[in-house]
Amino acid sequence: MEKELRLMKGNEAVAEAAIRAGADGYFGYPITPQSEIIEYLMEANPYETTGMVVLQAESEVAAINMVYGGAGCGKKVMTTSSSPGISLKQEGITYIAGAELPCLIVNVVRGGPGLGTIQPAQSDYFQAVKGGGHGDYHLIVLAPASVQEMADFVDLGFELAFRYRNPVMMLSDGAIGQMMEKVWLSPPKERSRTVPDWATTGKPPTRERNIITSLELDPNRQEIFNEKLVVKYNEIKEKEVRFEEFQCADAEYLFVAYGTSARVCQKAVELARNQGIKAGLLRPITLFPYPSKQLNKLADQVRLMLSVEMSAGQMVEDVMLSVNGKVPVYHYGRMGGMIPTPDEVVENLKERIKGGR
Repeated sequence: MEKELRLMKGNEAVAEAAIRAGADGYFGYPITPQSEIIEYLMEANPYETTGMVVLQAESEVAAINMVYGGAGCGKKVMTTSSSPGISLKQEGITYIAGAELPCLIVNVVRGGPGLGTIQPAQSDYFQAVKGGGHGDYHLIVLAPASVQEMADFVDLGFELAFRYRNPVMMLSDGAIGQMMEKVWLSPPKERSRTVPDWATTGKPPTRERNIITSLELDPNRQEIFNEKLVVKYNEIKEKEVRFEEFQCADAEYLFVAYGTSARVCQKAVELARNQGIKAGLLRPITLFPYPSKQLNKLADQVRLMLSVEMSAGQMVEDVMLSVNGKVPVYHYGRMGGMIPTPDEVVENLKERIKGGR
């Protein structure tokens, strides 16, 4: 079968991609600006055609624990929410990470803190990349910048989740979730009937029983497990870094941005170059693992870097750590649901070039 071209919202693309990826279950709860995902799945009723379970839980807490249960059975399961809802799921997320289970979590970010606004933001970066819940753990974090990537990263997210037995988060935002673009949808996959050997599916006579838990009362054994996680995370850092460069070959000034901000910065690069400023853009596609080595390499070439975010400044810390003092690193951000314009970004860059703060 060939790919199918459709005009869809980002949220709709996630839902359709989940059906086509052969997801076994979706457990969620409505919250703006991501409610179209569960609405689309409910209307599509994929259980009739594919056997995919779609369930609106009684709360975000219930939803993430249903994901925990489904993942423990070796099933391809997922949940979606927006910022306050993801906060409610943090305990379940760290349990899933501690139990080393695969799942996909989508956060269509809105402004905060608190209930905040339903407008788009990128102020959940720390929560997604630095853990969010308690304990030493990491999510693999994918940052889509288009409706096409909202669809593509569903399948990629499941693939990475099962490869590393680790939760994967797609960190989107309200702009990408709500915008409509053309998207090529992959043909439907057949649902896998293979059960992972670690899954809890009852005890056959051929093996010992499987026990899945994140509890360990012996500190020595807990430390050994934590060290095992560190080894896994280091492997992910070596093998799964993804990024995109835009006009970086001769760049003297570098924008660093992801998601919607990266789309803004791509236009800002064009505007800057029209004014004789050799700007480029590095777009992290994985926020964990972060493209630190590539940023450090570019720091040998450019005069300064400007981290452009829809936040008070969160990713900028990772940019600073990556370049390790080689070049000045600045931040430009809008908050509260405001999206920076390309003109604003260029003007801020020009101020930095002049030495302004």
